[in-house]
Parts: sequence; C-alpha cells; structure tokens
Amino acid sequence: MTNFLKTKGQQRGVCAEYPTHRTLCHSDKNCKEGWMDPQSKGIQTGKCVVYEGNQKTCEVYAWCPTEATAKVPQPALLNSAENFTVFIKNNIDFPGHNYTMRNILPDFNKTCIFHKTKNPQCPIFRLGDIFQETGDNFSEVAIQGGIMGIEIYWDCNLDSWSYHCRPQYRFRRLDDKITNESLYPGYNFRHAKYYTENGVEKRTLMKVFGIRFDILVFGTGGKFHIISLIVYIGSTLSYFGLATVLIDFLINTYSSTCCRSCVYRYCKCCESCIIHEYYDRKKCEVIVEPKRTLKYVSFVDEPHIRMVDEQLHGRSLQDVKGKKVPRPLTDFREVSRLPLSLPDSRPNPEQPEQMQLLSEVRTPRASSPAWCRCGNCLPSQLPKDRQCLEELCCRKEPGPCITTSKLFGELVLSRRALQFFLLYQEPLLRLDADAAESLLRHGAYRCYAAWRFGSPDLADFAILPSCCRWRIRREFPKSEGQYSGFKSPC
Repeated sequence: MTNFLKTKGQQRGVCAEYPTHRTLCHSDKNCKEGWMDPQSKGIQTGKCVVYEGNQKTCEVYAWCPTEATAKVPQPALLNSAENFTVFIKNNIDFPGHNYTMRNILPDFNKTCIFHKTKNPQCPIFRLGDIFQETGDNFSEVAIQGGIMGIEIYWDCNLDSWSYHCRPQYRFRRLDDKITNESLYPGYNFRHAKYYTENGVEKRTLMKVFGIRFDILVFGTGGKFHIISLIVYIGSTLSYFGLATVLIDFLINTYSSTCCRSCVYRYCKCCESCIIHEYYDRKKCEVIVEPKRTLKYVSFVDEPHIRMVDEQLHGRSLQDVKGKKVPRPLTDFREVSRLPLSLPDSRPNPEQPEQMQLLSEVRTPRASSPAWCRCGNCLPSQLPKDRQCLEELCCRKEPGPCITTSKLFGELVLSRRALQFFLLYQEPLLRLDADAAESLLRHGAYRCYAAWRFGSPDLADFAILPSCCRWRIRREFPKSEGQYSGFKSPC
C-alpha cells in the first residue's frame, strides 16, 4: 500500500447518492425505486433529495454516508515505501532430470540488496530500484498504484563437468502508464473495518492504492544425451535435404515450358532465368522411355531433330509435326579416324572461300511422291499399312538432296570407310562375298544415323529419308527378296 482514501463511520440506512452525471436529479420522476446502477453505491428508493447546497441526487439504501470520489492525495501518503524491500523465494524443479533448485544460494548474504551488476543474484529487492530499472519514478507510481512484473529466468546446464544454474532477474511494468483518469489508471482495491458503536454496526471503508507484484518464472534445463544428439544431427541433415528439394523445385518452375513460352517474351527482367535452364540441362539428362511408337526424324534444312511419339494411322511421316529436340553435338574425334579423301583445295586470294555442301538442285519429278521435296525419293515397297513409315524426305522444304553432298558419299557410301567402320568395331570380322553387301548396307544405315542424329539413343530410333535409303540400296543392293524396312528396337 502506498496511498489511500478513507470514509469513516458508515452505517446502514438511506442517504443521498454522491453526485455524478448518472445520479443527479430534479424531482422524484428522475429516480426509480428498486433500481441499482452498476456504478451506484446502493439501491434507489425513488426519492430525489438534497445532497449539498442546490445539488439533488437520488436517495439510495446503502452504507451512509456514501463514499466520495475525491482526488487521490498527492504526494502519496506512504511515499517512503520506496525504501521498502521485497524478499522473493523461488523454487524450480526439472522432473525429467530429478533436479530441484531455489534462488537462495548457499552463499546468500541476508544484508544484500539486488543490484544489476554488483549483486545480480541477491533475492532482496528495493522498491525504488525496481522502478528505476523500468525507467519509472516510484513517487509518481505510488499516487495511484501500479503493477510490476518480476521475471525470473533460469538457464541451467546440469552436466557435472559444465554445471551452471543461476537465476536472472528482469523487471517490466505491466499496467498502462498512459491511461487517462476516466479509465481507472494504476492499481487499487477496497477493504472495510467493521465495528459496533452504541449498539449500531458501523464500518470504515478504505480505498487503497498500492503496488502489485506478478512473479513470472521461465526456465530451461538439460543434460547431454547421446540419443538426443544423434536425433538432432539427423534432423539437421534432413533440413539440408529439404533445401536441395526446394532449389530443384524453383529451378524446375522457372525453367518450365510455360515460362519459356509465356513469360520470357513479355518480361525482359526474366531473361536471366535462362541460366536456370542451362543449369537444369547440365544437371539432369532427360531420357525418353523407349516405345514402339517412338521415332526420330532429321531434316537437312532444320537445325534440330524432331521426335515423333504417336501412331501414324496412315499419315505420311513427312507431314507429322512432332516435338523439337536439340541436336547433340558431334564428336569429331570419331570422324577423324575414318580414311576420308575429301579434296583439300588451297584458298584463292582473288575469290572468296565458299562452303558448298549440296549440289544438283533438282525440281521434283512428276513421278515423285507428293511428300517428296528433293526429287530423289521413291515409293515404299512395304505393305500398305506400313508404307507411311517410309514416306519421309531429307528436307522439310523444297531444295537440293542430301545425297548430292560429297560428305554423304565419303561418310555413307564409301566402301573403304564402311569397311574401316566395321573392322573398327569387330577387328576379326570376315567380310565374305555373300554377306559383304548386307553388312555394308546396314553399316551405311548406321553411319548415316550416327552422322545426322549424333547420339546412339536417338540413332536407334532414327528413320532414314527415302532418298538416302534408296541411294544406299542402289550402292549395296540385296541379291534377292524385299527390303525389310525399319524395325523398332522395342
């Protein structure tokens, strides 16, 4: 208690209510018999009586005289309570470790006073010092009271080789310091002392203002445990695993087909996302599941390869759009082993050097199939239900045929190169006269597929153009029977 208001000699009876905007009246009509306001001191009798001078209030049945809402004494009546001390006892228990501790340490000095730096373990606190820690003035708080929180925090290491368990004290003002008078600031309560005088029961009502302390205790305590350590390490490693999953998700999201088709063309700031696509291509290799419907097509006038993974249903392979696939880079080290004999002409200073791969530009013959673009394709000899598989030209648009290229002759049709290729794979292979043409023909097929498709995974499912296929067959014909055509590895 730091301050108080006293109302002496109250006894049961009827009297005028203390004047407020809710109790003032002019006549009995303003008062209602039996009604009691929650903020009133008693039950109204229905009469309007004089309180003091010209002021009239409703008469109530209560302890009379009613308590007057007077101003709080300033300074506080018990302002010297600033030098009072509070002794706090606090016991803690960690049942999991069967350990109990209290804040009164073995070397406790009964005459100590808590100080933040000089004596931080002392459990005796001076009231003025507590409010000084929170930046408040005790003399101002003592007028209408207040609520102070004392926080005790325990951080205990219970291992014998590194024991530490000491309390730390902190202070915090809990009531609202900026509340105005109408919202009942501070902290107060009422109590009464009852007595009998001349056979009449009376009381003295006290409205007390003071300081209330709320003790808040927090703490942690632990010991080393090998199982807990293993679980902690495992959970930490799992977080690293989640990080890689999150990074892969973001990379896959920003390198998706939707971003390439819908975002990059309109958002210039997203062009840096191309680096994510490069990372994704380098990190992951996309493997297409082998199917009987899988086919790869390469046109000489397109920089990419087309993947067709669908049933043709009688449609010409030339007209099927397919999906664009990047062309693998060619390993020229393998080509350098072949005994090629391309002419090495010296450059003429008077004429600019030109690279002419294709020649003999021909317009399609009248007898050429409708799907032919180079003029060298022939109709398929396969059964009608399989003819659409061989209806493929070396070009997508009209132009010179790839078979007119000198490189085609050296890489695909050269007997010396094909023999070298076959012996390079099987050094002890015997090229008999009967099997030579068949081996050279199929070797030419593989050489063309490796040349135009690069990757063995693509070459196994490659469809050769009709012009190339018939050019190879004319060079290495079959002695009897029909050609079998493309056979899927699946």
